[in-house]
Amino acid sequence: MALPTPLPPRLPAMVLAAGRGERMRPLTDRTPKPLLPVRGKPLMLWPLDALRASGHRRFVVNTAWLGEQIPAALQPWAAQVPGTDVQYSHEAQDFGYALETAGGIARALPLLGEAFWVLAGDVFAPEFDFTAEAEARFLASDRLAHLWLVPNPPHNPLGDFGLSPEGLALNTAAGERWTFSTIALYRRALFEPPWCTILPGNPQGTASPLATLLRHAMDAGRISAELYAGGWTDVGTPERLAQLNA
Repeated sequence: MALPTPLPPRLPAMVLAAGRGERMRPLTDRTPKPLLPVRGKPLMLWPLDALRASGHRRFVVNTAWLGEQIPAALQPWAAQVPGTDVQYSHEAQDFGYALETAGGIARALPLLGEAFWVLAGDVFAPEFDFTAEAEARFLASDRLAHLWLVPNPPHNPLGDFGLSPEGLALNTAAGERWTFSTIALYRRALFEPPWCTILPGNPQGTASPLATLLRHAMDAGRISAELYAGGWTDVGTPERLAQLNA
């Protein structure tokens, strides 16, 4: 009887944790938003626990605002499971400011490899499954990124991107649009020329948003997407945090 083909090692995952969290003040005046408690544990530990439960062991976290608190909080978490490797991209320490999403990913590329997950540390999606099958499908494709989209929440009623019947993410102002969950798989190539003009590793500390880069690649048909119907909350205000903890 033939043995099943073993799955390749899981891809690394980057958790974005550098934001100031202005709309969450005063809660974020002394605590980074990803460390605010949700149902008994820091918000960013929800995706980190889900990733580790599905076999991931390599993590990258970017920091800026109150960034010294995040390694201190994650050290005991990492120590719980041997082989857990958490590395940091300390943007404020290196440059004095946060690099925004594309700039932050570009800065962390040397720690991430050729393909990787990225998600925001302030998004609560406890049912999301970071599967090996999703990674395998992505790696077998020619896409530069694969995004998970969600139904539009009240604070983003117009959505972000369209979705074609063939599963391509669309940069369109017409037709039905969905909200980007922040959860995605990426190839390193998206953050290199000709798609991205930031120097490798972002040594100059260029702050750059992600949406422009994604829209450019969408116009070339290089970004795929799918809908995610599970629970999802962008914990962007004290009211949303209170609702989760009610």
